[in-house]
Amino acid sequence: MKDALPQTIYLDDYKVSPFLIDTTDLVFDLGVEHTRVTTKLAVRRNPASEDKSGSLELNSKGAMQLQWIEVDGQRLGESAYSLTDNMLTLSNLPSSCVISSEVLIQPQANTSLMGLYRSRTMYCTQCEAEGFRRITYFPDRPDIMSVFTVKIVADKASYPVLLSNGNAIERADLDHGRHTVTWHDPFKKPSHLFALVAGTLGKVEDSFTTMSGREIPLQIFVEEKDLNKCAHAMLSLKNSMRWDEEVYGREYDLDIFMIVAVDDFNMGAMENKGLNIFNTSAVLANPKTTTDASFLRVEGVVAHEYFHNWSGNRVNVRDWFQLSLKEGFTVFRDSQFSSDMNSPTVKRIEDVSYLRTHQYAEDSGPMAHQVQPDSYMEINNFYTVTVYEKGSEIVRMYHTLLGPENFRKGSDLYFDRHDGEAVTIEEFVSAMEDASGRDLTQFRRWYKQSGTPVLKVRSVYDADAKTYTLDFEQSSPATSGRSENLPFVIPVKLGLVGADGSDIVLSSDGQTEIIFEMTEPHQQLVFENIDAEPVPSLLRGLSAPVKLDYPYSTEQLAHLMANDGDGFNRWDASQTLSLSVLNQLMHDSLHERPMTLDGQLVDAYKALLSDESLDPAMVALMLQLPAEALLHEEAKTIHVAAIHDARSFLRTALAGCLVDELEAIYQRHNIRQAYAPSVEQMGSRSLKNAALGYLMLVDSGVELAWDQFQNADNMTDQAAALSALVNCPTAIKYSTQALAMFLDEFKDEALVMNLWLQIQAANSQPNGLDRVKALLDHSAFSMTNPNKIRSLIGGFANANHVNFHATDGSGYEFLTQQILDLNTVNPQIAARLVTPLTRWKKYPEPNRQQMRDALQNIANEPNLVKDVYEIATKSL
Repeated sequence: MKDALPQTIYLDDYKVSPFLIDTTDLVFDLGVEHTRVTTKLAVRRNPASEDKSGSLELNSKGAMQLQWIEVDGQRLGESAYSLTDNMLTLSNLPSSCVISSEVLIQPQANTSLMGLYRSRTMYCTQCEAEGFRRITYFPDRPDIMSVFTVKIVADKASYPVLLSNGNAIERADLDHGRHTVTWHDPFKKPSHLFALVAGTLGKVEDSFTTMSGREIPLQIFVEEKDLNKCAHAMLSLKNSMRWDEEVYGREYDLDIFMIVAVDDFNMGAMENKGLNIFNTSAVLANPKTTTDASFLRVEGVVAHEYFHNWSGNRVNVRDWFQLSLKEGFTVFRDSQFSSDMNSPTVKRIEDVSYLRTHQYAEDSGPMAHQVQPDSYMEINNFYTVTVYEKGSEIVRMYHTLLGPENFRKGSDLYFDRHDGEAVTIEEFVSAMEDASGRDLTQFRRWYKQSGTPVLKVRSVYDADAKTYTLDFEQSSPATSGRSENLPFVIPVKLGLVGADGSDIVLSSDGQTEIIFEMTEPHQQLVFENIDAEPVPSLLRGLSAPVKLDYPYSTEQLAHLMANDGDGFNRWDASQTLSLSVLNQLMHDSLHERPMTLDGQLVDAYKALLSDESLDPAMVALMLQLPAEALLHEEAKTIHVAAIHDARSFLRTALAGCLVDELEAIYQRHNIRQAYAPSVEQMGSRSLKNAALGYLMLVDSGVELAWDQFQNADNMTDQAAALSALVNCPTAIKYSTQALAMFLDEFKDEALVMNLWLQIQAANSQPNGLDRVKALLDHSAFSMTNPNKIRSLIGGFANANHVNFHATDGSGYEFLTQQILDLNTVNPQIAARLVTPLTRWKKYPEPNRQQMRDALQNIANEPNLVKDVYEIATKSL
């Protein structure tokens, strides 16, 4: 292995650093062959450390060349320090001193996209989690917070824009066509929040007036060709700033706020203090080149990174085991924001769909871990859906249990009590306890027990006594060495739906919805004065991240679909009903019995399509059958072909039975109007394109799709039509022509080309792997760009199940080779690509053994980096 015997890091081993860094002064001289970084650190012993004679450890990684090092101005010889590939150690230091050093680095050769690197014509950084150690020698850990001053020197013609964190305090032109800008950030921050950008960039400017009357300049820096794609991000930023003031009372603190869009970026975006660096896919938006989904993503990611200014920057994490403290909390905050800006029900459905498909799968797979794990090997592998999405669900439960008022008091206390500190999850929980007066001891188990709990509910109606009893039982898989998990606190938001479709009053004050707090393995809830047996509407809004086990009949689910007062549960009933039908079809397919359509599902869908009072976006979501990925998660054994065949059969059968209703829906929403990313328009487009997807399975759809593709005035409609044509076996003539036309029109738009690659990668028709292999050599693809890799290789492995899991094992062999090719080039991206192989135990033979063999071949690679090693070995 390249990183021989990777070490496991344990939470219990945490110790405060023996030293603190009060100030950090950096000078970057950006040269042609290399970049010279000069560092000056004001160091003092940490009074909180018991190690009074401890050495100062300065982390490093990558090809960094130390030129010299000084302590209080005295140059040190090589015998005065210890230097290894990843650490420079200084011993016998005074209680306070100034340590200076100079290193040479080569950003242009840094393909990991961590630390300082080149993206196209610009320099940029990504330092979370441990990228700063690729820039200079530094104690690269979250609890070392320092005040940074950064001077950047570069050729003015090549790099007219020089940016870093904080406020610009000095600018000057130098000899030989060079110039310099100095930035000072008055707020202490950890090294992972450091940022630097240098390049030829255009900018879009605006301003925001804070609640205290300060006017903050806002700047978004992009390549000149993309200046017309920044308006939505700027509006989203201003909306985020206003919302955070109104909902959380948090005002922005620096004198300027900047965003930079970067084409080569491993993540979505990064919340560096005052200088957010974004993947172009998360900031650029234009109706001609951007889908509705991407408009919403831009809004959500801009908000997420801005909200980090308080939940992650001003209040930082003590160590990486506390990662969900900033990420889970901020995901919850950006979800609240998006709900307020758009449709709360649609947003919740989207969030839960992602949670169930991805986080539940992680919880039941070999990479399952707690929201606050006890250990990790590679921190980059710790940025998971469990830390983010399940962490967000935990915060949502605080909001549910404490109520909005006490939750706000708790967040205020947390921010005020810990401003400028690096803290732990425990301190967040304590703030919630102190503000609300509630004991959250049992609730803390959500952080330390992995696995998805199952909530089993049974009901009994006593007509004579007019009582309705709900019997609750919770269970969850064993984790962390326990034979079984201890009971969780599970907030169950519920209502009872009567025969007339209305919610039954459940309390003397007229409430039709209650929150039942389950704390024991088994509990009962009895309702009195219930005149007739109702249908229970359980876990409204998914009030807790659990799996519900209740024996709904088809009639009950159809009743909830049509009448539930909770929009989320109406959708959930449609999914549960569809899932029960699909399970029967999969069973028939496996046993080679003819598949037949359940008429009750058709009736439920007809009623849905005939109700013009419903939100079109909701109808579109209810029309969507459970995705194949979710069906894989639900299955005990993943029979890929049977799942694919059952879902395809049901879609085709529904299209045939509902063709008149679907055509009416399509025509009603196929209207020409000036594009706007509004709730109303996005809902209309989503329903129209959902109908088109079904109509592709009957005679009328192909011509509709071809006409929509040619005449669409926005990317949402054009991409939907292209995808529909590409996935239709009877539209080969049109699909080939459409792909060529799309390429010709958008070949210079990198983000649109990502979509072009993704649509083809997900095409489930035969010979999918051959198509993907051919695209590897296409000019639209690059093996050094993470967005391209995610679109093509990731799109194939994660979304084209029937081709990726071909029984000859060719899909696994292909993915293995791509992972090994990326192994040392970009370890983060290589590691993420391993995920589709990790759940091999759920597949039947021969897939099961083939996937295991692929993992073993990866693990056997002699130069394997620890990012990939950890996932491959833990999965075997």
